[in-house]
Amino acid sequence: MSKRIALVEDDQALRENYIAALTKQGYEVMPYANRASAELAFAQRLPDLAIIDIGLEDEIDGGFSVCQQLRSLSKTLPIIFFTARDNDYDTICGLRMGADDYLTKDISLPHLLARIAALFRRTALLGSPQNETDLVHAGDLIMDSKRMTVSWQGQPIELTVTEFWMLHAIAKFSGHVKSRQQLMDESKMVVDDTTITSHIKRIRKKFMKFDPQFDRVETVYGMGYRWKSNK
Repeated sequence: MSKRIALVEDDQALRENYIAALTKQGYEVMPYANRASAELAFAQRLPDLAIIDIGLEDEIDGGFSVCQQLRSLSKTLPIIFFTARDNDYDTICGLRMGADDYLTKDISLPHLLARIAALFRRTALLGSPQNETDLVHAGDLIMDSKRMTVSWQGQPIELTVTEFWMLHAIAKFSGHVKSRQQLMDESKMVVDDTTITSHIKRIRKKFMKFDPQFDRVETVYGMGYRWKSNK
């Protein structure tokens, strides 16, 4: 059975482009142009994944409301925020509301499809037993590359798909500097340096929420980032 993807996007041209592209990949696409129609539909039946624009018609934050509704109905349904607005405030708001990833509209179609596939893979494997060969251990850090889960000092850390793969690139070779290009390759994204910096900042903040002394993700100026091993 094909996966149902809800696409909440008020721009008709973009909506039609993504409907065509996702349908071609074998997904069943349920398009909605505004918050009201999406929320009404979700109350009746949930999709398997949702792609939500933040600004919907005259509601500049309408997508946040849609995300909140979906999260109240399902804790594990994959949600991607899709927006033309690339700033830290929007990103933090969106992720606090439970989105799994946050992509700007200039992302290429192959990268979007990779994100969707990764989220479906993570959802399918969340309930599976851990396999030691899929784990990265770096001191108090444990990362499961199949289920895309992370824990620090036994505490689960909620990372987006993008954040997970960036951290994975750094942590799997503790002490080795990873360039921005290597982080992009690992996370299957092409973004500018500012966006990578924002992702790294958010990763650090998520760890520091549980461990205020967390300092393992180190910036090596002019070179990239590395996981600093515990002395």
